[in-house]
Amino acid sequence: MDTLTHALSGALVARATQPNDPRPDRLPRRTRMWVGFLAAAFPDSDFALLFLDPLTYLTTHRGITHSIVMLPLWAALLAVAFVYLMRRRYPWRAFAGVCALGIGAHIAGDVITAFGTMVLAPLSDWRAQLPTTFIIDPYFTTIIVGGLLASAFWRTTRAPAVLGLALLAAYVGFQGLLYGRALAVGTAYTATQGIEEATVEAIPQPFSPFHWMVVVIEPGGYRLSYISLTREQIPEAPAADAFWFRRIVAAYTPVKDAVWTRIPRFGAPNTAHVAEQAWQAEALAPYRRFALLPAVYRVDHYSERLCVWFQDLRFALPDRSMPFRFGACRANADAAWQVYRLIVHDDGREIPDAIQ
Repeated sequence: MDTLTHALSGALVARATQPNDPRPDRLPRRTRMWVGFLAAAFPDSDFALLFLDPLTYLTTHRGITHSIVMLPLWAALLAVAFVYLMRRRYPWRAFAGVCALGIGAHIAGDVITAFGTMVLAPLSDWRAQLPTTFIIDPYFTTIIVGGLLASAFWRTTRAPAVLGLALLAAYVGFQGLLYGRALAVGTAYTATQGIEEATVEAIPQPFSPFHWMVVVIEPGGYRLSYISLTREQIPEAPAADAFWFRRIVAAYTPVKDAVWTRIPRFGAPNTAHVAEQAWQAEALAPYRRFALLPAVYRVDHYSERLCVWFQDLRFALPDRSMPFRFGACRANADAAWQVYRLIVHDDGREIPDAIQ
């Protein structure tokens, strides 16, 4: 989830849980909401890891700052910081609970996306995910903003904020039902195709809770389809120069007309062996732990090295360049594999960038 939506959710939770009886040792409404706003934004402070290197950031983002194990510590530290920022006007206890609620709201908002959240860090790098919601969901954000605006209008009661949270929970619950339907589409496909030893993943897509990418994971690769759970007719194909939004939305077909694309995990047969070697290289160990649906993007033969590039199909969007492409490169068959990132320049060129 984007950081602004997280922060707004923290403000809404803070307002919804505000005690009805004001006391000198309790935060006033506006202060409480600002504390919730800032505390809910805090977990994304791990963006600072991006300055180390992009692979470290990718594989550790949503780690210890997003952990329920570490939540009490972060809430306590933030509470201490707020005590001093507010010149000890309110006791530490007044801030701690709000900070915990804000951080908790952030963690919950990330768990419902497909990126995965290491909720048990540093004890485990397991990533919890219940992918009901796309990482940027305008409907999700609008419900939160609506709750905050209503709270600003009816200041004497927390009922609008409570109602906003209830609507938000209902919306996510509805998305959960759609997630189940998308999984059922993949399961039905495996049955009709006689695919054994397969598992199904459903990934939420942008602009509509009814848009899904359904992935059938089978030995050696994947079968992928972009579907709409509500469409009855195949949308008219947009012109080549159509606005990108229209091109993306038109890519989702009715379930009955689903187009399934087969993607081998290790690429073309003539390079699959070297691709599998590169994938097992120690240099790519962090990326292996992160990627949910890894597949070869391509194999490049440069004059000075061979590079095998990988991508995570979890982030595949129609008509858009995929992020998070990393690879392993080596100078010759006896050399060790080194990890590289594939950078896309504004002019469309893809340039290898070594990660130290």
